[in-house]
Amino acid sequence: MVSGRLTLDTARKTANELFGDNFRVANGEKLVIDLSGVEAVDSSAVSVLLQWSRQTLGNGAQITFINLPPNLCSLAKLYDVAEVLPIA
Repeated sequence: MVSGRLTLDTARKTANELFGDNFRVANGEKLVIDLSGVEAVDSSAVSVLLQWSRQTLGNGAQITFINLPPNLCSLAKLYDVAEVLPIA
């Protein structure tokens, strides 16, 4: 579960906390990232979701994002990446 702010000033730290250098996932593993606790977002949040998707897929795993805040969904649509993000 991700909580708090996912904005320019916090995105890098949040991204690294969850999927930093020590991130390891087994081939075929399924990850579900719950974003219901995210209070504020900006375009950096979209970048973080894309980064997590690339890292997970690069390791042969699957990732799904759930409970996105409405404004994050709007940003993903605005940047035309909503269709490539695994959003449930």
